[in-house]
Amino acid sequence: MSTPVDPSAFRGALSRFASGVTVISTVVDGVDHAMTASAFTSVSLDPPLVLVCVDHRNRFHEAVTRARVWGVSILAEEGREDSAWFAHRGRELDTQFEEVKHHRGSTGVVLLDASLAWLECETAETTVTGDHTILFGRVVDARVNEGPDDPLLYYRSHYGTIVRSSESEKSVYGGPQ
Repeated sequence: MSTPVDPSAFRGALSRFASGVTVISTVVDGVDHAMTASAFTSVSLDPPLVLVCVDHRNRFHEAVTRARVWGVSILAEEGREDSAWFAHRGRELDTQFEEVKHHRGSTGVVLLDASLAWLECETAETTVTGDHTILFGRVVDARVNEGPDDPLLYYRSHYGTIVRSSESEKSVYGGPQ
């Protein structure tokens, strides 16, 4: 029988994993919902699948599980304030997008302009585990912003961006330069 894991050690260990930052959005009965998420990843190229983990206590949970269609804005460094805003609990739903530059995707969900790329998904499957639901999304639309190229990162409760090395992985391993 294993001993329980110290919660502060567990949180500390996970905080040492740098991740990208996304804002996940959906719309239910004409009301837009959104949340900041770093627990997002690709699952499969064929078929195109991604996943995001949503806390059961988050009001977004009920909305996204009901809507079954959701958008992913993969934030650029310029989206730092947007990320912080959508991570803030208790925002007024009716006005939460008033100060955020955005557009609507083909499925009707809000997508943030300060992004490197956008995905629109239909929920393919859900798995309830611990205090979260894992939403597996079948990607129905994907677009890339050819403008900004600096991703927003999150590490140890701080935002950052990448520092580019003078030697890329491609040049180190003999790929095109």
